[in-house]
Amino acid sequence: MTNALPVELDPAVIEQLGRELDEIYDSTIADLGERDERYIRRLIRTQRSLALGSRVVMLAGASLRKRGVFGSKVGVRGNRAGTALLGLGTAGLGLAKVLENMEIGHNVMHGQWDWMKDPEINSTVWEWDTVCSADHWKHGHNIVHHTWTNVIGMDRDIGYEIMRTTSATPWNPVYLAQPIYNTLLMLLFEWGVGVHEVDFEKLAGGTTEEKAEQVELFQGFFRKAGRQLAKDYVLWPSLAGPGFVDVAAADAVANLIRNIWSYMIIFCGHFPDGVHLFGKEVVEDETRAGWYIRQLLGSANIAGGPRFHVLAGNLSHQIEHHLFPDMPSSRYQQVAPRVRALCVRYGLPYNSAPLRRQFGTTTRKIWRYALPGGKDTVSEAPALRAA
Repeated sequence: MTNALPVELDPAVIEQLGRELDEIYDSTIADLGERDERYIRRLIRTQRSLALGSRVVMLAGASLRKRGVFGSKVGVRGNRAGTALLGLGTAGLGLAKVLENMEIGHNVMHGQWDWMKDPEINSTVWEWDTVCSADHWKHGHNIVHHTWTNVIGMDRDIGYEIMRTTSATPWNPVYLAQPIYNTLLMLLFEWGVGVHEVDFEKLAGGTTEEKAEQVELFQGFFRKAGRQLAKDYVLWPSLAGPGFVDVAAADAVANLIRNIWSYMIIFCGHFPDGVHLFGKEVVEDETRAGWYIRQLLGSANIAGGPRFHVLAGNLSHQIEHHLFPDMPSSRYQQVAPRVRALCVRYGLPYNSAPLRRQFGTTTRKIWRYALPGGKDTVSEAPALRAA
């Protein structure tokens, strides 16, 4: 851990950069209005209609497969038509879950739409369609991760505490299986996120108070996970009658689609080549401008078109999201060129590349750190601290 900032910046210059980023944020927030409200309300209506319509199509497909056309004996045509409808409904529900998880749930719970004063579209009441409790996620993500982004020993999202993604983590033979359990994490991503807030070390060997706190977190997770399991794998499949198994399996595939996609987008925003890690000394007396630079260096964007960005929850603009986490995500495409221009002017890297590159280098890093050694991009930069 020897390299500092990629360029030498005087503390006064860093503070000037901070003021310019403040101006981007302030001017954008001041411009929020009816157009933005229409966007999020229309998106929520679209997502909910897609989810409900897809479930109805799934039920129809499952019914057709079991009962045939107009109640006649199931034949080849009935099976084919039913299977096609079941597949169409599954794809639609998977897309609906992606939209709800990424562009709606994640961003609403960041407080991006609290300015509307809507009693429903609000970070304090929103509960998303996943096994992770909203309250647990808001603490671990909004408070811990976004405050201590990529600070070794403070940000629990570095490797999600199960993977070695930095040489600062001592190697252990257990990491040889890292490519395997990384794949399992991708397939079961909502479950990994759901238990992430639980500190298993404290649960096993902490004080009585610490153990009680972790048990309470675990109980909260089980309550939320139980409701999700009941909805996806009991209530909706029950409506299909003889098609129970078909609908339950389709729900599982829809959740799998959401899990894989959210894993890819989130990992590609945090772990690809060029993303910096930081020692704890960086945050000592850290200024707001220093925090900004840490977000710039600790995040990565994914290049793509407008539809891709919406499906990614605009977390394809991970740099802008980390700079302005409570700015409506629909504005990230607008401010990204201004942020990039600032990086060019101040000589700072702006890590942006297509999905194939970001995912490729992320996967390579996970495989590499399964073995001993490895070399990090770690900033110990004293320049991030106040002069």
